[in-house]
Amino acid sequence: MNFDDPVIDWRTRGFLHPEPITRTDFLAARHSLFDGPFTWPLLVLRQSALNHNIATLARFAADHGLTFAPHGKTTMSPELVQAQLRAGAWGMTAANAAQVLAFRHFGVRRVLLANEIYDVGALHWLAGELEAGFECLVYADCPEGVSVLSAAAGKKPFQVLIELGQPNARTGCRGLEELRSLTEMITNTEGVELAGVAGYEGTQPGPDEVRAYLRQLAEAAELVRPYTKHLIVSAGGSAWFDLVAEELGIEDATVILRSGAYIAHDEGLYARASPLRDVLRPAIEVWAQVISTPEPGLIMVGMGKRDVPYDIDLPIPHNMPDGITVERIQDQHTYLSGDGLRPGDLVSFGISHPCTAFDKWRVIPVVDDDHVVVDLITTYF
Repeated sequence: MNFDDPVIDWRTRGFLHPEPITRTDFLAARHSLFDGPFTWPLLVLRQSALNHNIATLARFAADHGLTFAPHGKTTMSPELVQAQLRAGAWGMTAANAAQVLAFRHFGVRRVLLANEIYDVGALHWLAGELEAGFECLVYADCPEGVSVLSAAAGKKPFQVLIELGQPNARTGCRGLEELRSLTEMITNTEGVELAGVAGYEGTQPGPDEVRAYLRQLAEAAELVRPYTKHLIVSAGGSAWFDLVAEELGIEDATVILRSGAYIAHDEGLYARASPLRDVLRPAIEVWAQVISTPEPGLIMVGMGKRDVPYDIDLPIPHNMPDGITVERIQDQHTYLSGDGLRPGDLVSFGISHPCTAFDKWRVIPVVDDDHVVVDLITTYF
């Protein structure tokens, strides 16, 4: 794959360019979003917001003594991953083996695999990568997980973080006794070494519950410390990373923050939830055309579920007359209620939940504040 100069052609949704053209040649034209070779709908990224957000979280991590491994699942973009690494990220976080494989091809040298893994073929591949100098932290939360890691290990042991979970929430040991038992097993099993503990606080309903969980994670860290060469502790999504910084100020340990959605922020979920909601900037816009106004008060836009996230909130209307609201969305259509738009009008929307936005687009234009296309980023989901 040519990440440096990918080709745009008829397969590239949102681009009206039937014949192949490289990114370099396309960008040399400095197309405006509004008169360039684009079709609608089209998701775009605002360069100033991206750069601001990347710098903001890098600075937050540094100011709080945290090591930063942004979760790459949000964008799966080699260009954006490299931008995060250039800003000082230690490595990237992945959710599964496919993402680790992609990050290796993006040039990432360190990955935190923040999920249990039982894929034997992937583990054998990963063992080989470790022998070639790649660094990867993996999770375990039960004896079966430790056993499969041990069986797949090569010359270099897997570095294991024991995950501490919570009742009625995702993966992880349920309580310190389970974690203590797994610590003993790892310590006495070939092919694995205990690196520390990890967890995810984002399933908790509020700050008090988050603090209680993070304090238990800190207790777990001290429990495993004697069995590690250098203690690693990891936590942190995009909603409570301020509390992670406050509660996991653990001495003589590497504390790895894993936030991911911050890079694009949004105008819905994270506009409500992020501790830096007044600082981060929404970077995603989706542009689409009005295709029908079939009756008073109804406006149909040619944008649907294949183009824009809808799992948390509906798209947020921009540059439209007051009173227009998004009512529902279908595969290829968005229903607006209100008046003041006509067929052919070009309108834009903000989004909620960037983690389900990038996966819908293979190539995404990046625009400056004058809507000139200054870069193209690619995604590999």
